[in-house]
Amino acid sequence: MSGPDLEHDELTLRGRYRTASNATFLGAIGDVAVVYKPVAGESPLWDFPDGLLAHREVASFLVSETLGGGTVPRTWLRDGPLGAGMVQLWQEQDPEHPAVDLVASEDLPVSGWRAVLHGQDESGREVTLIHEDSPALRRMAVLDVLLNNADRKGDHVLAMPGRHRYGVDHGLTFHTEHKLRTVLWGWIGDALTAEELAGIDRVAAGLGAELGEALSALLTAEEIEALAARCTALRAEARFPAPAGDMPAVPWPLF
Repeated sequence: MSGPDLEHDELTLRGRYRTASNATFLGAIGDVAVVYKPVAGESPLWDFPDGLLAHREVASFLVSETLGGGTVPRTWLRDGPLGAGMVQLWQEQDPEHPAVDLVASEDLPVSGWRAVLHGQDESGREVTLIHEDSPALRRMAVLDVLLNNADRKGDHVLAMPGRHRYGVDHGLTFHTEHKLRTVLWGWIGDALTAEELAGIDRVAAGLGAELGEALSALLTAEEIEALAARCTALRAEARFPAPAGDMPAVPWPLF
């Protein structure tokens, strides 16, 4: 028996995420759980005046698919109970294996993790923001550079069973100005692998073919040109970049 038609079957609502800055709902299409973000529930943003957040979410999925690694869950545009919006396949996390964490500085893991920054918590205890050192998270960091992701919080990294990692919440992406804010800074200066470079090459090539055609319905021409420029710059440097500019390098809050 085939599953539901995700593009056209009825989307029903099961609940709402009250902590989200934009209207975000848990829904279902048949027996498939989804996240639904209607365009009508988007809050205007002064620093992202062009286009729709839903379009940026779908565009991020398309770039992720071309880069490789399945970093972003399937994401598409369709109608719903509150009008057109972004729909994404719901992912059930593995809470026992977080990919990003805030730990006491005296308890830093010996291996398998990268430190991002040090600070103090509300009680004055020394703490360190860390993330795992894995190919899956490296791919996500590369993707964020290409997307110019302005909001990679720790909770936007979903730790899945089997050590897969999904990145979600890509509404603040593709700005023509440098906006990269992320918790995934642990590889600054490290050389990109041959696989990572090949993924960047696929995105760059795709912008002149099917990927570029699909993105043209979601982003402005200037945003696509800026994406191409980021591909060229990252490919030429072939290393993970460091923070640049005067803006904060990490989002706030971190989680």
